[in-house]
Amino acid sequence: MRVLLTGGGSGGHVNPAIAIADTIRKHQPDAEILFVGVKGGKESVLVPKSNYDLEYIESQGIRRALSLKNIKALYLAVTSPRSRATRDILEKFKPDIVIGTGGYVCWPLVRGAAYAGIPTMVHESNCKPGLAVKILQNSVDTILLNFPETVSYLVKKKKCVVVGNPIRGSFESVTREQARRSLGLADSQKMVLVSAGSLGSQSINAAVLEMLRTLAPTRPETRFVLSTGQGNYADAKALYDEYKLSCYDNVEMVDYLYDMATYMAAADVVVSRAGAISLSELARMGKASIIIPSPNVADNHQFVNAQALVDRDAAMMVEERDFDGGALPRAMLSLLDNADLCSKFEKNIRTFADKDTNSLIYDLIVQAVDAYRTKKK
Repeated sequence: MRVLLTGGGSGGHVNPAIAIADTIRKHQPDAEILFVGVKGGKESVLVPKSNYDLEYIESQGIRRALSLKNIKALYLAVTSPRSRATRDILEKFKPDIVIGTGGYVCWPLVRGAAYAGIPTMVHESNCKPGLAVKILQNSVDTILLNFPETVSYLVKKKKCVVVGNPIRGSFESVTREQARRSLGLADSQKMVLVSAGSLGSQSINAAVLEMLRTLAPTRPETRFVLSTGQGNYADAKALYDEYKLSCYDNVEMVDYLYDMATYMAAADVVVSRAGAISLSELARMGKASIIIPSPNVADNHQFVNAQALVDRDAAMMVEERDFDGGALPRAMLSLLDNADLCSKFEKNIRTFADKDTNSLIYDLIVQAVDAYRTKKK
């Protein structure tokens, strides 16, 4: 089986593709797998670390404001599916199927594959579908969805299959006990993990570091881990130094956590963005969480994702606009000091986890590839 996977920009688009690739490789170790992304996207780091081949194409996201960059993005959107670069990748690799996991990078390869008669799939992790999925729905053979509600936003409903979000195997295999041992946590210690996604958030970093000025010295039995995002690390480090947080052994700050599964498994409380993949990981591990939706995403889809959990008593939500009012430290203390509330969130968020997702997606891929090969004979 020859599988081409494309999707990128952020970890929320890359990690599902890696999870799908890992599942294929688990079932078919001799499968040939190729990733296609853009230079500078998170795929340029995560894919090689996962031992997969990666090639690049030129593609840009379309912005709402008119600019020279947007004109180029529109030009690439129109021309890239039939470009020489796209055709070269498809003709050289000869995939049996092309799968997109969102982001503007998946448009050229998925659309180009559809032109060439190659089986295609896209996966949408969020409740509200992104632009790539909306414009590809007419071309692809199958639309894989995480939320059942997403069907209502799409025209090609008969192509939709609700499967959940593919999760990397490490989020299933590592246990809390193993994770805490590997991180050197004592039985009596609590741990708080804060991550604003692979790209990070300056506003979340600032709010968390301000909060730690009080919590770090008054809660020495709690270990606080902040993943700032690589692009935001320098600004966060300046605040970290200004607040003299290096004086406290229970504060750890890094630019990115490549072993997120271990840290999440060990945590008692997780502060997270509301990206669909992050929420699926939290659900799979059953974590008491404070969810901070990004206000800077299309159609406010992270708020919709977070609200789905809040409505089921599965997490707390704090919006960035409420940071100045002290909403984040209040939410943090309510979880650190209330074991019953944590237990309720841990139990309820697990109802969002679907442990058969990876297998369901693999079976659909095999069916599509078998039908394609039979047709070619």
